[in-house]
Amino acid sequence: MRLVTFSDGKGARIGVHDPAAGAIVDLSVGTRLPREMTAFIALGKSGLARARRAVRSGEGRIPTGSARLLAPIPRPAKNILCVGKNYHDHAQEFQSSGVDATGKEVVPEVPIIFTKWPNSVIGPAEPIPSANDYTDSTDYEGELAVVIGAGGRMIAKADAYDHVYGYTIVNDVSARTLQNRHRQWFLGKSLDGYCPMGPCILTADEVKDVGKMHLTTRVNGEPRQDAYVSQLIFDIPTLIETISRVMVLEPGDLIATGTCAGVGIGFNPPKYLRKGDTVAITIEPIGTLENPVG
Repeated sequence: MRLVTFSDGKGARIGVHDPAAGAIVDLSVGTRLPREMTAFIALGKSGLARARRAVRSGEGRIPTGSARLLAPIPRPAKNILCVGKNYHDHAQEFQSSGVDATGKEVVPEVPIIFTKWPNSVIGPAEPIPSANDYTDSTDYEGELAVVIGAGGRMIAKADAYDHVYGYTIVNDVSARTLQNRHRQWFLGKSLDGYCPMGPCILTADEVKDVGKMHLTTRVNGEPRQDAYVSQLIFDIPTLIETISRVMVLEPGDLIATGTCAGVGIGFNPPKYLRKGDTVAITIEPIGTLENPVG
């Protein structure tokens, strides 16, 4: 299922998006399901079963064009967990750019984990507020994000996929000068509006082989990034095991798995985002996350 958070003037709520039918099934109609995504995720398989029944009932269908998609989780309960330098080609281009202030190591020996502030999240089609970057060095990073379902601590790699609820797309928008200047990544990654997310959460049962998911990023229609998730340095089970060794993962937590080569800082001169640009990140079969730059 493609789970969405949407608004049509009657408040934000959750639904199931059916692209083929051009409709969203409003899960607040005829059910007692939560109107908020994190609470729905916490219901686990029971919630999904009830959602499927709601879809089969045919009630609550509204045309996609009459609703506005929001970020699937518009206000995460915690910071978004992110992974740095997790594709070999991006690790090399980032090291060569001169922006990386984390050390001389090109390919990390263990996952590099940082976070993005919840205020950074915006939805599909919302403008990326580039004016918030007073250094004028805003860049894009297309990424697959893992949505945690069943929580836990000390999760073994062998069990990791049992804790994955689904997948979405994030754009880890970054102010490169701030990222370098402060010798860490939090400030340069956490500007308000610098984490577009969406268009949906694709539930894990829809994905037979995560490694075959294909990521592409286009800026103003120009291809910039192209990779398969199988090219990750540290795969999803490794990331879940690493993070859960030190903290409890809970339903609705998000892990952005890293970006591949082709970001703006990798060009000479850098191709930073400018007002009026459009960034479109596609990961099949999730869909496309597209945002203008404001």
